[in-house]
Amino acid sequence: MLYLILSVICSVSVGVIFKIARNKETNAKQIVLFNYVFALVFCLLVFSPEVTALNNEIPIFLYLGLGILLPVVFMFLIASIKNIGIVKTDAAQRLSLFVSILAAWLLFGEQFVLVKLIGIGIGFAALFCVLNKTSENQNRGLKYPVLVFLGFGLIDILFKKVAAFTAVPYTTSLLVVFGIALFLMFAVVLYEKLRLGIGFEAKNLFFGFFVGCFNFGNILFYLKAHQIYSSHPSTVFAGMNMGVILLGSLVGVIAFKEKLSKLNYFGLVLALFSIAFIVLSA
Repeated sequence: MLYLILSVICSVSVGVIFKIARNKETNAKQIVLFNYVFALVFCLLVFSPEVTALNNEIPIFLYLGLGILLPVVFMFLIASIKNIGIVKTDAAQRLSLFVSILAAWLLFGEQFVLVKLIGIGIGFAALFCVLNKTSENQNRGLKYPVLVFLGFGLIDILFKKVAAFTAVPYTTSLLVVFGIALFLMFAVVLYEKLRLGIGFEAKNLFFGFFVGCFNFGNILFYLKAHQIYSSHPSTVFAGMNMGVILLGSLVGVIAFKEKLSKLNYFGLVLALFSIAFIVLSA
């Protein structure tokens, strides 16, 4: 249970760091770049991935898709936190699981039981309620949380396909994906430097280090939790998603004074119920 709690804390901490960083006149792209620098270093040190396992048969297009999507959706996540706060962004991120669930049904022919269908229905109702405008954000667009919802759902689908490719260890695939994401963000930051004159700043490195630590910690502890509860994966799945929604809500409302309507709170409750139904259907 300790690893699961640590994974939840790491996941929510990433949002907290970006919430703090926005008030420090930081460069989000540089933070994401340095995040992948440190995540890549931690991946090498902790997992010791088998680079020799890489060959001509690796799913290169899956790697490229993930390597591009991860930093892009990360930027959507940052924009969403800036516009509507941690509570709604975390909920949108966690409810993105329904994208991969629907893909399993529509694209891969997975058979659904009634309980799972009920869970999906409740989940979309929860998303509507959570993202419903309050008086504080009525003029702010909701495109970013929607992109977070769709983006993380697509990322989950691609990661599942990568995990199914057993010829290459998962941790080795993770190293390659981080490397592609790092290369992409370096190109973006270099462009800003050469064309727009935006230089590197130490504070972006500082925030990037902590984002990289918590981002990698989330992955590490989540994998360890799955190892410990290998016979009960639904326990980890439910604990992670519910834990992030609950902790993210507490942090957003108490620490950052984010305003939620009664409908938003009702949506958070529905989100928990929807995840519970999905777990029961497993």
